[in-house]
Amino acid sequence: MNTISTNTIAAIRPPAVAGLFYPNDPTALKEMVAGFLKESAKNSRDEPSVTARIMPTVTPKAIVAPHAGFIYSGATAASAYEKFATVRARIRRVVLLGPAHRVGFRGLATTSADFFRIPLGDIPIDKEAIATVRGLPQVVLLDKAHVEEHSLEVHLPFLWEVLDDFMLVPLVVGDTRPEEVAQVLEKLWGGSDTLIVISSDLSHYLPYEQARQKDDATARAIETLDITALHPHDACGHHPIAGLLYLAQKRGMLVDRLDLRNSGDTAGDKGRVVGYGAWAFFEPGETMKQATLRQKSEDEAGAAMEKVTVNDKDSPSTAGHVGFSMAERQMLLKIAADSIEHGLGNKKPLPIDSALYSSLLREKRATFVTIEKDGNLRGCIGTLQAVRPLVEDIAYNAFQAAFRDSRFPLLTREESDSVVIKLSLLTPAEPMMFDSEADLMGQLRPGVDGLILIAGSHRGTFLPSVWESLPEPMQFLRHLKMKAGLAPDVWPSNVTVLRYTTEVISP
Repeated sequence: MNTISTNTIAAIRPPAVAGLFYPNDPTALKEMVAGFLKESAKNSRDEPSVTARIMPTVTPKAIVAPHAGFIYSGATAASAYEKFATVRARIRRVVLLGPAHRVGFRGLATTSADFFRIPLGDIPIDKEAIATVRGLPQVVLLDKAHVEEHSLEVHLPFLWEVLDDFMLVPLVVGDTRPEEVAQVLEKLWGGSDTLIVISSDLSHYLPYEQARQKDDATARAIETLDITALHPHDACGHHPIAGLLYLAQKRGMLVDRLDLRNSGDTAGDKGRVVGYGAWAFFEPGETMKQATLRQKSEDEAGAAMEKVTVNDKDSPSTAGHVGFSMAERQMLLKIAADSIEHGLGNKKPLPIDSALYSSLLREKRATFVTIEKDGNLRGCIGTLQAVRPLVEDIAYNAFQAAFRDSRFPLLTREESDSVVIKLSLLTPAEPMMFDSEADLMGQLRPGVDGLILIAGSHRGTFLPSVWESLPEPMQFLRHLKMKAGLAPDVWPSNVTVLRYTTEVISP
């Protein structure tokens, strides 16, 4: 951002946590933020997220990012902010919402300040934008909510570095209902020149493994836009996050996880940690279509004609075998079984030190774990994005399938000896191009394709193994729509379908 001259007398909110949460020296601060952004950009190139592969040049409309001291959460925050470096001149207004830590109140608090100051310079407040929401009953002018609040301030050095000239709409969020926050966001939503930033850390002061489990559940709630699964003790920014999720449901937004870790992974010990996550929210519609068309053009439609090799004679849904030895396959099955056994006594997944395993088993992979009993489904849970090392993801999803699948009662010790465990290792999901539902059905490969269907806030997935029960493309697609919460005969105009394959490992 360019330095702003304030020749006239203006009300300035001075920094409250400079020298505590981040360096007070401008040069040191600039170097620290630039370092975080550079490292994050490299990580994004090396391991792009699902949405980054599908929409490589589409900019998020909103982000969720943490607000702890930079040595703890700076890398996670940077994973969100580096997305805006290429559009730095386009963003002219930032609507920044963060939770109240110092003052208790009801509603959303605006400020009378003209500028927010950080060591790098002064950021102007968008008074006209604030005026558009001041008439709402939940919006109050409360300067004392801003004076010592850090949840907004720690984002400003990142915004300063990645954007050019922009104006700030700072809102500290007190006790509110999701629809109240959503109403304010909707009034401030604007166009492509407006960025929405939600500030929040995740779990607080839990042991490392317990924090990871809780933060995983919070991440799932955010990524599925499930407000009911998001609780105040899961994230200090629960209220602003819930408001964004409420509006994201209404607008049919896509959510992409950028990072998830805790202070035990950065600069803290593992006895009492604080969780940090970053997510990007994308507007639906033409941007997705354009990005998908561009990707197809770049690939010369080669992906659509890609040869699929079926390697596992036990499963027609096996594709893209990546060279696991028989010993490694048996090891993965054992990890799943051991995690279920561990869960029976400890009510949590088996802890895994991925450093002890081969490089192939340490790779980040998306997996599903299916539990069957007497030939019938007994539990199935997994992840569609590669967020953990393979061995850790298997242990986590095995526990989830046994004890967290809401369709079934908790697995009992008596049952555990008679169940069959199957593992599905997913390839990265790729968008499909189609002109109609009939066109899509004509492209499906029974027994091979797994599908992710997204239509607004409706979403669902079927693994390739579901073809065994629904062998016809029309059946498969109708039931997938029902799983996503859509009527089987409906074909939404905003539907997006992604395809993946799996390698199935079974006893």
